Amino acid sequence: MYVPAPFRVSEREEMHALMRARPFATLVSAGPSGLTATHVPTMLKTAEGGAGVIECHLARANPHWKDFVGGLGALMIFHGAEGYIRPGWYASKARDGKVVPTWNYATVHAHGRAEAIDDAGWLATHVAELTHQQEHDQPAPWATTDAPQSFIDILLRNIVGLRFDVERLEASFKMSQNREGTDRDGTANGLRVRGQGHDAELADLVERLGRTRPR
Repeated sequence: MYVPAPFRVSEREEMHALMRARPFATLVSAGPSGLTATHVPTMLKTAEGGAGVIECHLARANPHWKDFVGGLGALMIFHGAEGYIRPGWYASKARDGKVVPTWNYATVHAHGRAEAIDDAGWLATHVAELTHQQEHDQPAPWATTDAPQSFIDILLRNIVGLRFDVERLEASFKMSQNREGTDRDGTANGLRVRGQGHDAELADLVERLGRTRPR
């Protein structure tokens, strides 16, 4: 991934935080049938000093999983906050007019090796953990044990697990770090006023990541 220096994030904790906050990722690989992409909910597991392991599953009817029998190099893309940035938000527009529209975004690319797992016990644990990850903060969290076991067993037979060992992480957090301080202030304020989609989160990131840049 091309990452200009001002937007490069190298802190593993920052990358892991985005991967956990936005666990719906794009899995891309080049197998016998060519380039294939599947969009999957994921669970990131980390150990001290490690880049992490990503667990997910694919529909058995999706032939993509067959590429990973025996292991295959792959890429997982985690999509963070993103949004359109208006030139009119920049203070420098009034000074010289040398501004254009752009797009701010945060993304993490996980490079590694994935292996298909067709094991009922592993899948049952994975689905239970993935459900807990998404449900744990709800007033009445749902668990796989709330459904009849016979029903869960049928569903498990229709998926195949995937274990993705992360070998390398790279990230781009493009949050107006290449603009002067007053332009970043205008961008953050414009995002908060617009208040659409990821705008509030983008404004926070513009302010936080811009603190290390010259005013």
